[in-house]
Amino acid sequence: MSLKIRLARGGSKKRPYYQIVIADARSPRDGRFLEKVGSWNPMLAKDNDKRVELNADRIKEWLVKGAQPTDRVEKFLADAGIVTREARSNPEKAKPGKKAMERVAERKQKAEDAAAAAAEAAAE
Repeated sequence: MSLKIRLARGGSKKRPYYQIVIADARSPRDGRFLEKVGSWNPMLAKDNDKRVELNADRIKEWLVKGAQPTDRVEKFLADAGIVTREARSNPEKAKPGKKAMERVAERKQKAEDAAAAAAEAAAE
């Protein structure tokens, strides 16, 4: 049985609230779980202490037993100092898309045309 430390969604529509749970990897996201070990409220400010709450002792015990955290939970655990997470680098993610590049080029062309027209009008 492979165990995951993952998020189970709660809360109402457009007001998410997540429980951090230990669950069998085959069980549904909001379905059966073994133990609740924390919570995450994304509606709170990032500097609020109540945004992410973790039961570090229980999480460490489950990690020793072989539970694997999901990417988002691993980020929370790394911020809390429970696990180490290598930094990821995706330089392609920051680059604008094709359409955005076309819009930038179009704006630049319009600005050049307007400057040329203004210079031509000033020369007359």
